[in-house]
Amino acid sequence: MLNNASLVYIALELVIAFLAVTGNMLVCWAVCLNSTLQSITNYFVVSLAVADIAVGLLAIPFAITISTGFCANFHGCLFIACFVLVLTQSSIFSLLAIAVDRYIAIKSPLRYNSLVTSGRAKGIIAVCWVLSVGIGLTPMLGWNRGVNGTNSSSCPEGMTECLFEGVVTLEYMVYFNFFGCVLVHAAKSLAIIVGLFALCWLPLHIINCFNLTVGARTSG
Repeated sequence: MLNNASLVYIALELVIAFLAVTGNMLVCWAVCLNSTLQSITNYFVVSLAVADIAVGLLAIPFAITISTGFCANFHGCLFIACFVLVLTQSSIFSLLAIAVDRYIAIKSPLRYNSLVTSGRAKGIIAVCWVLSVGIGLTPMLGWNRGVNGTNSSSCPEGMTECLFEGVVTLEYMVYFNFFGCVLVHAAKSLAIIVGLFALCWLPLHIINCFNLTVGARTSG
């Protein structure tokens, strides 16, 4: 039975998912219908919009599911967690691409058209998605808590309590999420976006670092 805090969390997540999907679908629709909006910069904007639509449609529902701690096969639970990571990483890298694009436009406006071509933009978008998949699926390759490292006392034999922190290591979350934040921060021309981005993600990173430090001291 879900407690009141869990119900509030789920309600907020669903509201965010609805707003994310609706708003970003309008962005894609506007770019598709208006030829004047079909610029190279908006390639990156559409990539970010698609990533955020996927987050709203898939990542948030999966995140809600995995937060309930239902009993599941370890690797099935790990796949759900990795799927969420892939989509959230794609959003981060798409934001990075926009930041770099705007940085080049401001830093070298006269060379922008020769530096950022349509082909290069599409290539960068493809690289961003490939990196997202690679980083998001890293726990599937072995960087996870392992079957024996999860708490399955309340589940039948061979099953585990499916929680994000139960299958994905804190070391992974700290290393790769800080890496993403550092990359986005590299584009100083988008100080407002970077500031809001850091404000939203910093509490999570602080908690992860605290848990990692406390866990290391306890195990030591």
